[in-house]
Amino acid sequence: MKRLATVVAVLGGLAWGQEAPVKAVLFQNVRIFDGKSGALSGASNVLVRGNVIEKISTVPIAVDRSGTTQVIEGGGRTLMPGLIDAHAHIMITTIPMALAMTTDLGYVELRAGRDATEMLLRGFTTIRDMGGPSFGLKRAIDEGIVAGPRIYPSGAMISQTSGHGDFRLLSELPREPNSQLSYTERIGLAAIADGVDLVLVRTREQLMRGASQIKVMAGGGVSSAYDPLDSTQYSEAEMRAAVGAAEDWGTYVAVHAYTPRAIQRALTAGVKCIEHGQLADEATAKQMAEKGVWWSLQPFLSDEDANPKSDPVGKAKQEEVSRGTEQAYGLAKKYHIKTAFGTDTLFSAKAAARQGAQLAKLTRWYTPAQVLRMATSENAELLAMAGPRNPYPGKLGVVEEGALADLLLVDGDPLTNIQLIEDPVKNFVMVMKDGKVYKNTL
Repeated sequence: MKRLATVVAVLGGLAWGQEAPVKAVLFQNVRIFDGKSGALSGASNVLVRGNVIEKISTVPIAVDRSGTTQVIEGGGRTLMPGLIDAHAHIMITTIPMALAMTTDLGYVELRAGRDATEMLLRGFTTIRDMGGPSFGLKRAIDEGIVAGPRIYPSGAMISQTSGHGDFRLLSELPREPNSQLSYTERIGLAAIADGVDLVLVRTREQLMRGASQIKVMAGGGVSSAYDPLDSTQYSEAEMRAAVGAAEDWGTYVAVHAYTPRAIQRALTAGVKCIEHGQLADEATAKQMAEKGVWWSLQPFLSDEDANPKSDPVGKAKQEEVSRGTEQAYGLAKKYHIKTAFGTDTLFSAKAAARQGAQLAKLTRWYTPAQVLRMATSENAELLAMAGPRNPYPGKLGVVEEGALADLLLVDGDPLTNIQLIEDPVKNFVMVMKDGKVYKNTL
């Protein structure tokens, strides 16, 4: 917290406390990782005006003499796109599970606001939120009330009764027609829907609230108490209802699923993105490749980044998923499936602080350039699938003229030393989002 306070002080002094309004920022003498290539550029200069990258040049760019251009001398450091986490849960990233399921929503939102600021300062300038009531936080960030990443919200996770999003206690059953909604439903963390008609209602409610994509629970999970990992959830008809409602709004459905049966049913129903999928087999991977869907994978391993599980059932499920991770990445590579990076950190401040370290862990399967492309330009392609529901029209994940100015200045070359991203406090000397400097320790 002491380090965070120091950085926030920098944030306040440099981003919001300037005497004259900054209309442009000029980066001089930087080497660029553009989000796509496998090597850094030569010494370059980059001019940001407003919230977009206006000019990139290997020759000096003239400084506006009006004094409204902030000049950042790069000193040969690496300028790269802001990182993107394609599977985050910003409302429940660090808060303990028992507290998240019972405490006042105002407390949850305030805590999430702090977590969002920390995430931004770690260099993650955009997240795809895969379930939770993040609409208010997104608005506060967009209006500049709170510092945080761009949020692509899914809204409530849509789940069948007994599904991965059903957090009710057994004492709350059975549900009667006049029963009160459970706490997690009332705050918008989950939406329990059985049958085509109710799935349509709950999907359309999330779109009405501003969801950029829809999250449906298609199989068992690790963090839920009552659904076995091998269970398949939602009928094809129910899932098609969600897919159709999302497509009517120009966007898509992503599903939580681990097993071949759950994944294959989702693919048949027209789902465009599989979240997790660590237990997929070869036939399922082939089907994913043939349909051109996205595979949003996380490096779940039995290591220090595993979400803590004290109960033996949850721990056994977690270990089963971890054992499948190696094969999942192998299949994704073998069949050239479009693969996204996300963390899916839940209920753990320790794991949240290691967001960059979890990304660096992908070098177990990919080169550093492939890892960084996945977390920048390739994740941005997945975000763009929201089509007209995209809350941030413009190009993300790249350093190009005309792209949105989400940029990091790295003290070193992450293509040769990807471990630099494991310590963003030290190695990310500048963080910019939407053309605004939120951290500058130079």
